[in-house]
Amino acid sequence: MITLIEKRPILTIIIVVGVLLLPFLYVLEVTIMEARNFVTAREMLVDGNWILTTMNGEPRYEKPPLPTWLSAISAGVFGMNSLWGMRFPAVLMVMLLGSMIYTLSRKLTLTKRNSLINALVSITSLYVILIVFEAPWDIYAHAFMLTAIYCIFKGLSQDALQGNIITWLIAAICIGASVLSKGPVSLYVLFLPFLIAYLVVYRSETERRKWLPVVLVLLGGLLLGFSWYGYVRAVDPETFAAIASKETGNWTSYNVRPFYYYWSFFVQSGLWTIPAFISLLYPYLKTRVANRKAYRFTFLWTVIAVILLSIIPEKKSRYLMPVLIPLAMNVGFYVTYLVNRFSKIKDRKEIIPVYFNLGLLFLIFIAAPLVLIYLAVMNTIAVDVIAVVAFLLVFIIAIYIMRALLRKDIYHVFLLIVLAVICTAIGSLDVLKNNVFNDDYSPFNDEVLESSTSLYSFEMGAPEVFWEAGKKIIMIDSLEPVMEDESFYLLLCSDCETILAEKFNEYQATYVQDFDFNYNARGSRAYKGRKSGKVYEMILTKK
Repeated sequence: MITLIEKRPILTIIIVVGVLLLPFLYVLEVTIMEARNFVTAREMLVDGNWILTTMNGEPRYEKPPLPTWLSAISAGVFGMNSLWGMRFPAVLMVMLLGSMIYTLSRKLTLTKRNSLINALVSITSLYVILIVFEAPWDIYAHAFMLTAIYCIFKGLSQDALQGNIITWLIAAICIGASVLSKGPVSLYVLFLPFLIAYLVVYRSETERRKWLPVVLVLLGGLLLGFSWYGYVRAVDPETFAAIASKETGNWTSYNVRPFYYYWSFFVQSGLWTIPAFISLLYPYLKTRVANRKAYRFTFLWTVIAVILLSIIPEKKSRYLMPVLIPLAMNVGFYVTYLVNRFSKIKDRKEIIPVYFNLGLLFLIFIAAPLVLIYLAVMNTIAVDVIAVVAFLLVFIIAIYIMRALLRKDIYHVFLLIVLAVICTAIGSLDVLKNNVFNDDYSPFNDEVLESSTSLYSFEMGAPEVFWEAGKKIIMIDSLEPVMEDESFYLLLCSDCETILAEKFNEYQATYVQDFDFNYNARGSRAYKGRKSGKVYEMILTKK
């Protein structure tokens, strides 16, 4: 089996991502970021707003459109309101990301095994998985940019410039695609740190004449990427300027955090947290890796990326996602060192962290099935056969992990951990599929969704509500509403009944339903009040 895995590494990466994410892609509730993007994608299909993008009929130029185009195309195939279809392109981006980490690692002259370890660490890192469900489009920008980085590295490392035209062209297109996915974000947090690290480590090996194609690629990519911004600015300058001013203002006034906010960035790798931390101990690991120059390169790439991110006042945990790319390669150096040398290590200072980390993972994998059994017996959750089989496999895998550890076979331990992660994810998502922990959960009923009657909302503009409605909602504010319809449905917050008498005294209001799209119970930290309210049928009364 191991021989087959190493013989088909790209296929292995694709299969791991597919099994990890695709079966229950529709399970987690829609986040606010997803709702904005998915509503925009739906309006591309319904209204044809492919260039001048909209959300609920209003201009939405905050984000460039490439990922939304891909989601819209996918939704056109799988269904306009298919959550699975909307999320599917992001999974393809994770596959691309993992494949590019493998190919870039090989270009760094790392072994096939080391390169595969790098890729598997990246696609099983916590935030790489979560980013698919949050859908802020970051995964698109960084996957495309990493592809461009691979092509540039390949072009710089080859002797002849001739014959590399296709490679340089792909690099330019991918830079443009990255900018069309998230603006210049990935240029700053992924490409610029890569370039600085490359100049520090490999500059002496690169001929000056090879930098001209890099400059041309960068200019071509920027021209392609910013073409959408230029078009929108020319066609709708006032709206574009207002949105651009608001977005740039957020960089210095929104979610401002201290400089050291990102210093615990390695925690974002999830179960690889301890190996990630050790891999950053440069004085320790530099004498133990097989390719010191490549390790120095990925180390600098990681550290410089964190420093550049720390300079920006606005900080969010998801902004660290691109740092996980070079960090995964850093972790791969440490894991590969253990794979090759662990059985011969005598120093207890090196052995104890390994046993501590793997012992902790063993306890987690053993405890997960026991917790499932307890919750099922206590009737706290509903469990079906998929979850039972998945967590039973986790329990068995945990035993084999300990067995391989006692034999000091770290490579088998590593592969078993990846397998355990896959089974844990499948079992956990299957449990979530069968359980909504909010007793008040209630979507819009068919009367509201299928009716041709207009849908109005009074001071309720949550993107999640727009997504669940499946159609545009006419927004009205605190001013006296001016209606074109003599009858319509009205969305109100749960405690806003007095507004009916004060603002809608010319209408007869008939209660239709409560709605609540939260999967989590009211009172929990994850509960969002903006996702709940009431629906009334409003009919104009003649006076």
